[in-house]
Amino acid sequence: MPHDLIPQEDATEIKKRSVMIEGHRTSVSLENVFWGRLRDIALWRNVSVNTLVAEIDATRTANLSCAIRCFVLSEALGAA
Repeated sequence: MPHDLIPQEDATEIKKRSVMIEGHRTSVSLENVFWGRLRDIALWRNVSVNTLVAEIDATRTANLSCAIRCFVLSEALGAA
């Protein structure tokens, strides 16, 4: 579901999802709005969410959830 179609009351609900990074599963907790935007970015780049998360993971300096949020925000600001 595109992030702009997420009902407002559900946008800030935190969901834990599993992702695969370098062959290892890890769990990431993010608000629905960030999961939605991350999926949108992955679709736009024609890569999987796992691939995109692995790219973010490779350059992060903070915890993975924080790094993903910062990446999504940076992408949104760059597109504005």
